[in-house]
Amino acid sequence: MQIDVDLGTRGYPVVIDAGLLSRAAEWLKPLARGRSMAIVTDSNLSHHRQTLQTALAAADIATTVIELDPGEGSKSWATLESLTNQLLELGIERGDHVIALGGGVIGDLVGFACAILKRGCNFVQIPTTLLAQVDSSVGGKTAINTRAGKNLIGAFHQPSLVLIDPETLATLPLRELRAGYAEVVKYGLIDDANFFAWCETNGPALIAGDITLRTTAIAHSIAAKARIVAEDERETSGKRALLNLGHTFGHALEAETGFSAALLHGEAVAAGMALAYGYSADRGLCPADDAARIGKHLRGVGLPDGLAAAGIVASGTALVDHMRHDKKMAGGSLPFLLSRGIGETYLDSAVDLADVARYLDRQTR
Repeated sequence: MQIDVDLGTRGYPVVIDAGLLSRAAEWLKPLARGRSMAIVTDSNLSHHRQTLQTALAAADIATTVIELDPGEGSKSWATLESLTNQLLELGIERGDHVIALGGGVIGDLVGFACAILKRGCNFVQIPTTLLAQVDSSVGGKTAINTRAGKNLIGAFHQPSLVLIDPETLATLPLRELRAGYAEVVKYGLIDDANFFAWCETNGPALIAGDITLRTTAIAHSIAAKARIVAEDERETSGKRALLNLGHTFGHALEAETGFSAALLHGEAVAAGMALAYGYSADRGLCPADDAARIGKHLRGVGLPDGLAAAGIVASGTALVDHMRHDKKMAGGSLPFLLSRGIGETYLDSAVDLADVARYLDRQTR
């Protein structure tokens, strides 16, 4: 199936189909323009890389592979410098398309490298993790991390094409699959209570391996994100900010763990969503039963539903200090995504960070 991200001249198709990786040449050949294509991937993805290279070779498309270390640590200045130098050494032209084959780290890093290489060249997203397939591969947000925080150096740079093969999830470790599922749940919590109910019914089977359910969840998530991105591409109206549900809390948890494997991004988002709904309920904005329902579902699929489950023992003050580095800070205040109930997320720009700290302290007692 194909879902179009409607951004005028910057728009692009997202193609979702089982087995698509082995048929990628039909989509990539027009973009290759008879030139070799660079594939940027990580060392954990040799099987998927070989499948893609074999498919492209059969269509007479030459490829060169740049292999990076896996993990969030690669979203760094050092790796960005190394990657851009390698792409320049390959003679990448502005009209070429660099292929990002991997999860969110590869997509974010390659997208940012292509945004700045020769003031902008093209790239294609081929996401291989559930998190990247339902979220980070679409929308054009690219970035690296710094000591000050996550994704603070980056650019908006839309891909030319996104190819999603749900079969790549068969090799994904269970923990990473669950982490990606958190971003699926997010779309129900933002503005689609019926989809959250669908997740409650189908989430366990989806995680267990049902490819039909996985494809349905991916397509629904991409359609939801494409709609929001089309309305607010650069997050200026507040609409796209809804996609950050759970991320303000979640990024603080990631920062507390040093952006390490101790807490995966999707796990942090899951805990962050539970905290956002819990804080909303604590303030009387959201029914307590809705917050409890969310926590129950997250626990039921093996995701953290708060600070303790995420292994966080820091004080509320320490966590709020991490939040002060959030790129959404403006005029000394930080907008929060809160909720009036499942499917009723909204942006609140009048949240007292001291009150958030006190709430977080109560969660660690």
